[in-house]
Amino acid sequence: MRFVLRLASFVVLLGAVLAGAVDAIQSVAASELVTTSLGDDLEVLGADTASWVQFAQRTDTGPTFWHSMLHWLLTQPAFAVLALLALLLWMAGYKKRPAAGRFAA
Repeated sequence: MRFVLRLASFVVLLGAVLAGAVDAIQSVAASELVTTSLGDDLEVLGADTASWVQFAQRTDTGPTFWHSMLHWLLTQPAFAVLALLALLLWMAGYKKRPAAGRFAA
């Protein structure tokens, strides 16, 4: 299980670095700070994710706590959300070292 969590953390971190690099290139080209939101990046992946993002951003589905939190999350910069998710996955798959040391019985 830890291997799967660490592998997922690596893949998500790779996506965060890629999103950050794309934002950096666009910022240099535009001579101003450009950040792409997570919702915009998800819409680029395909029609299924685009319809899911549009459904999540609709306001007529009801004002629930999760809906507002998801809407807030989709408007945040993609590199920051993905980096935080990678950190959380890595923390979940982390194995603490024994307190007695490496060669303790």
